[in-house]
Order: sequence, then structure tokens, then C-alpha cells
Amino acid sequence: MRFCLLFIVFGCVKEEGEAPPNPFADAVFSFSPAADATYGQDKMPQVVLGGPEGGGETGSLDVVSLGDGGEIVLEFLDIELTDGEGPDLLVFENPFSGWYETGIVSASEDAETWHEWPCDPLDVESDYPGCAGVGLVWANSTNDIDSTDPESAGGDAFDLADIGLETAAYIKIVDSGANTYDSESSGFDLDAIAVVNGTIRNHGS
Repeated sequence: MRFCLLFIVFGCVKEEGEAPPNPFADAVFSFSPAADATYGQDKMPQVVLGGPEGGGETGSLDVVSLGDGGEIVLEFLDIELTDGEGPDLLVFENPFSGWYETGIVSASEDAETWHEWPCDPLDVESDYPGCAGVGLVWANSTNDIDSTDPESAGGDAFDLADIGLETAAYIKIVDSGANTYDSESSGFDLDAIAVVNGTIRNHGS
């Protein structure tokens, strides 16, 4: 895995016989979908925990829909995002060629004070800069693509340095409100999130 722990390649710091820390979200801290967004709720919370199930240009059905203005907050329990070299976080939606449903991403150290990555969901010509829900997702459980590698996994990459944070344990995603909302589309659809750079989380005594 590319996921870096304490800025050392992850596989090099795992003790023999120990399971590696999970680079994906461990828990749903809160979930507030729009009233008419029901897709995937029967598979919550597991559908957004663990790695992505990307379908490339055809998208994926392994998601939960947020709906118009809906939001979800995910928590990392054993590790936390740490500002390292390049992107620190990957967010996986289920876009497919020519169809995008954007979300606004923010991060927090304590789930109280939030730092938001600027997102322009109306700037179609520039591919919705700063938003999640744009990058096709290639990594899934049936292939060998590293879900923590920004160069190959797909999805949308975010750098803590861009929002002035050194660490974060919580990620909030809010539907941008600029998507299509009808019987066939319920806005931003979350598949998974992944740590690229992280450290063991200190929960205190």
C-alpha cells in the first residue's frame, strides 16, 4: 500500500504478525441525508466504511446518497490524517464519464471546528475545482490497485496544507446543492474515503 505512516512507507513499520492500521474510515460519526435520498441506507454504515468499490467509467452502486444538501461525517479511530508530502486524503464517489455529482469536503481535529476545502460546483469548464465527486474511481476489492495511491486509485485528492491543518480525524462531506435531484439521481453518492498520509491517533489517557 502507498499509505504512509509517520512518513515511512506503511508496510515497513508494521510489526510482524500485526494487522496494519486501517487507512479507511472506521465509523460514521453523523449522517443527515435529505429526506428523499434513500439509496444505500439499507447498507449503512458498512457501505461507506472500508475501501472503495470503483467501477471506472461505469461508476459503482456500492454507495450511499446524500441528497440535496445532505451531509455525512466520518471518523478515523486508529489513525489520523497528517499533513505529509502531496495529498493526504482521497474521497471516492461514483462518477462516470460525463456525469458528476459534487460534494464539499471539510476536515476537523475534534468534530467541532471545521476547515473546508474551497469547492466551485458551478465551474463546469474547470471540472468543478476543489470538489469531490469528479475523479473516476479505479480501485476496488477485485483488482490490485492501491486504494491509497493518488496516482492510481482515482477519486479526488485533498491536501491538509491547503486548509491550514496538520492533522484531522474527522471528514465531513456535504452535497453541494448543485446536482441533479430526481427519481434517478439523489446528489452526491459516497463510496469511501482513504488516508494517504497518517499517524497513529492519540486518544489521550
